[in-house]
Amino acid sequence: MASPDQVSALLAAVARTRPEQTAFFGCLYYAALRPEEAVALRIADCHLPSSGWGMLRLASAAPRTAAAWTTDGTGYEQRGLKHRPDGAIRMVPVPPVLAAMLRAHHAVYGSAPDGRLFRGTRGGPLSESVYGRAWHAARALALAPEVAASGLARRPYDLRHAALSLWLNTGGNPAQIAARAGNSVAVLLTVYSHGHDDLLNQQIGHVLKPFSGSGPCPSVESQRLQPTTQLRRKRLHDRAMRADAVRRNAKTITCNMRWQGGHHHTLWTCRSPKPPGNCARPHRTSSKRSTSCWTTTPTPRSPPSSTPAATPAAKAAPSTP
Repeated sequence: MASPDQVSALLAAVARTRPEQTAFFGCLYYAALRPEEAVALRIADCHLPSSGWGMLRLASAAPRTAAAWTTDGTGYEQRGLKHRPDGAIRMVPVPPVLAAMLRAHHAVYGSAPDGRLFRGTRGGPLSESVYGRAWHAARALALAPEVAASGLARRPYDLRHAALSLWLNTGGNPAQIAARAGNSVAVLLTVYSHGHDDLLNQQIGHVLKPFSGSGPCPSVESQRLQPTTQLRRKRLHDRAMRADAVRRNAKTITCNMRWQGGHHHTLWTCRSPKPPGNCARPHRTSSKRSTSCWTTTPTPRSPPSSTPAATPAAKAAPSTP
């Protein structure tokens, strides 16, 4: 598939060898016309402003056929557009570069009596053999021998193929491209949707360029800043810290709180996130969901006796006879 730079070189070669056919080949590439549509193009069907985009109004084609099958005995016959009913019209916008080429061509070479822009050597329709020889001479002049031998842009029709593939790969709407080309969307996507991978890669890279170096994935340079040994040590340290946190959270905190008013101790086994009672020791939350505290029953003191104890004086007093 010929790239835009290669097509520009080919058109420049045509301008040096057969300048009167430069605009003809320009119609095949910049407007994606079929060769028979360009042959039948008339100046009245062209809107060519001095600046900006122009418009072509296509209503007929002049395909080559045998003289026995034509009404006038010539090798060309005016017909309707391909794959379209009789009387159908196709409007094709043209870029400023093609509009300038067509204006220059008409200014220098004029048009045929019937208004056709492109004529043969004797004033008749531009024959396939004439523009075919001009195209082969341009390929030999513009392309390197190994590229020319590869079959790149071997036929003039390949310019239309390159144009439609370029429009698709630049992100154009397939329905609009098919309407300009005079094809169905299915044929367009099946036949012309390939090639120009380098151009597509450049467009994807242009879209992704503002996001380069950002995002969750670290770049190669940031990975090189940390040697493999340091990364391994950091992973081992993080693993040890996670294991220690699990052990701390799973451990049950036990504290002793002195019982107020006596010498007995109450053993508290706390599984609550808040410390029980007046205990000032820090408590850690257990891995269990329970929020209650358990305690052993304190040992009560013996209550005092109801009979007063004898005093030492009373013990020493003699008994009464």
